[in-house]
Amino acid sequence: MANTQERAIGMPKYKIIARQMMRKINSDDMKQGDKLASIEELMKYFDVGKNTIIQVLTLLERQGYIYQVRGSGNFVRKHRRHGYINILEANGFQSTLQGFRLGSEMLDLKIIKPNTEVMANLDITAEEDVYYVKRLRSIEGRKFAVERSYYVKDIVPYLNQEIVEESIFRYLMEDLKLKPGFTDHFLRVGKLNQENAELLNLNTGDPTAFLESIYYLENGQPFDYSKVLYHYEETQFFIQGTNNMEL
Repeated sequence: MANTQERAIGMPKYKIIARQMMRKINSDDMKQGDKLASIEELMKYFDVGKNTIIQVLTLLERQGYIYQVRGSGNFVRKHRRHGYINILEANGFQSTLQGFRLGSEMLDLKIIKPNTEVMANLDITAEEDVYYVKRLRSIEGRKFAVERSYYVKDIVPYLNQEIVEESIFRYLMEDLKLKPGFTDHFLRVGKLNQENAELLNLNTGDPTAFLESIYYLENGQPFDYSKVLYHYEETQFFIQGTNNMEL
């Protein structure tokens, strides 16, 4: 049932199945409160064992796609608002802003030596190279974010303008076959300086949401440190919480 690209990446079976189910939930085929097939039915449909399906359901619940009612089964959780950015989504804007016309303009791309901040966040030394990428992101032709990213060159050995202005995430997963793990996000509110204000067609001192993110591989190694400044009138966020408390 898995597609060729996912098999080529070497993604674990449970993640492949979870991705397929996420796509179906994100489509118009399912709505909030729809009940999923039973574990036994999913085992038969995907031709996998019980442990794999339990891993799939655990991942879907952790990422806010489903919720579990003890004794009744698993149900679709679909209260995402159109046009809102899920800051916990690790698959890039293309995933969380489906249905919108998105654009990326490369402002800078070069290989540099990391400064103290980059070294600390990527756990690298001053002698290691990083790719520095600066992009201006747009939605429906309107500027909405300035993004600065630093990629460990030993892990991401090559980037060019075409990759940067298409989808870096897709390139990393499909071409480089990197296996993403987890992400740390740090969000605060600040004010725009003159340079960033001009890029976003705003005024110096206007408010901005500032998001720092560190992306890790499956083995826990950081490979991407990104800093994004958002247009306060063009950006909306949401976070889907989960209740992991054991009573």
